[in-house]
Amino acid sequence: MACRSFHQVSLFTGSLLHKLLAMFSLFTLSLFCLYILTGCCDSVLPGARSQEPDLNHQLRAEVRPQPSDEEPSSGSDTPAAGPDGAEPQQGSGAPEAAAGHSPPAREAANGTAKAGSRWWCALRRLPEALIIGVKKGGTRALLEFMRLHPAVRALGAEPHFFDRHYGKGLQWYRNLMPKALDGQIVMEKTPRYFVTAEAPGRIHAMSKDTKLIVVVRDPVTRAISDYTQIISKAPGIPDFETLTFKNRTTGRIDASWSPIWIGIYAQHLENWLQYFPLSQMHFVSGERLISDPSGELGKVQDFLGLQRMITDEHFFFNETKGFPCLKKPQGNGKPHCLGKTKGRIHPNIDPGVVEKLREFYRPFNRHFYQMTGQNFGWE
Repeated sequence: MACRSFHQVSLFTGSLLHKLLAMFSLFTLSLFCLYILTGCCDSVLPGARSQEPDLNHQLRAEVRPQPSDEEPSSGSDTPAAGPDGAEPQQGSGAPEAAAGHSPPAREAANGTAKAGSRWWCALRRLPEALIIGVKKGGTRALLEFMRLHPAVRALGAEPHFFDRHYGKGLQWYRNLMPKALDGQIVMEKTPRYFVTAEAPGRIHAMSKDTKLIVVVRDPVTRAISDYTQIISKAPGIPDFETLTFKNRTTGRIDASWSPIWIGIYAQHLENWLQYFPLSQMHFVSGERLISDPSGELGKVQDFLGLQRMITDEHFFFNETKGFPCLKKPQGNGKPHCLGKTKGRIHPNIDPGVVEKLREFYRPFNRHFYQMTGQNFGWE
C-alpha cells in the first residue's frame, strides 16, 4: 500500500515538473520572439550606447526648421546667397568620423559589423538609396509612395547631411536612420543634394554603390511651382516676371536665380557623372508620377531590385488636388493624400515670359535627354 502511494506521488511530481518545464520553455520562447520583433538587438559602437541620442529628439534638435522640398524657411531665395540659395559649403573631404576608418571601424559605423550572425536584428545603418532631387519635382510623393513597400525603410524628415551637416560625421547620420532588417533597403530624400557641388563626392566617399533617384519635372513648371512656394512665405517679393530676367528689355534670363538655376538639369548631372555611372542613377518623370504613379513606382522598384508590390490598387486620384492619394488595396478606410502644400494654385504668368523660358531651357533639356537616354517631352 505504501509503495503504491509513493509511486502515485512520484508520477504526480514528474507530471508537474514536465508541465512546469513546458511552461518555462514557452515563456522563454515568447520573450525571445518579442526581443526579435522589437529590434532590441540594435548594434552600436563599443561604449557608445549611453551616448546614442534618441531618434525623435535628434530629429527635433538637429534637423529642425531646414528648408525642404515642401516648406522653405525663407522666401528670399535670391542670388545674393549663391545660385542655390544654400549656406556656404564645407570642404568636400570625408568628415572626421569617416576619414580614418579601417575596414572594421567602417563596418561598425555602417551598422553591419557581425551582421552575418545577427541577420534577424533590426539595425540602424547608412542608406543604400537616396532621392537626391529635384526640389518641387515630386520627391515627397515618391518617398511616401515607396514607404508602402515592406522592404523599404525610409527616413521621413530631410536630414540635409551631405549639404549642411556633413561635419557631424557618418555616425550622427546613421543614428538618424530608421532601424531595418537584413534585406530591407534604407533610404532618405533631400532634394538639395542634386544641386550641391560637394554632394556627389561625399556620397561616393560613404559608399560608391549608393543608388541615386532623381525626380525631374518640366523646368518651366518647376520654376513657377518653386516661386509659388516662395511667395507663400514671403508675399512681398517681386513678381515672377521681374525676377526671371536680368534685363527684361533685352530678354536676358537670370540663370542665377534659384528657381531657374535648379532646372538646368544637364549642368547638375555632369557633376554627378564624375562620381557615379549612369547605371546607378534612375530618373523619375514628375509628370508621369502624377498621371501613372504605379507605372513610375514599378520602374523604381525594379531599379532597387525589389519585387513589384506597389500597384494601381494602392492609388486613388484626387480630382480637387490634382494628385494621386494612397489607399488600402482592399478598399477599406479613407485614402491618405499628401499635405495641403501640395497642389497649390500657381499664379498667372505672362505667356510671353513662359515662352522665353521654354526657349532658354530647350538646349539644356535636349542635352539632358541625350545624357539620360530618355525624352521627357518638355518641348
